[in-house]
Amino acid sequence: MNTMTLLSACTKGGVATVVKINAKGPLKQRLISFGLMKGSEVKMLECALTNSTFEIKVGNMNIALRREEAELIEVTDVR
Repeated sequence: MNTMTLLSACTKGGVATVVKINAKGPLKQRLISFGLMKGSEVKMLECALTNSTFEIKVGNMNIALRREEAELIEVTDVR
């Protein structure tokens, strides 16, 4: 059984698979437009010193997320 966690809990260099996006409305559409959807593989590139922002890679795109946004994304298969 795979353990689910929040994207905000991943560490720099970690790779995970998106299981669920708990955002609604325009934010959910924005995340989907970046390629963040169920089954997407994401790599954690950078975490701000205070963990207030994160830089992730989805496909060929680098995306900056606030902590509040990263906490809405459930992931699994963290490696």
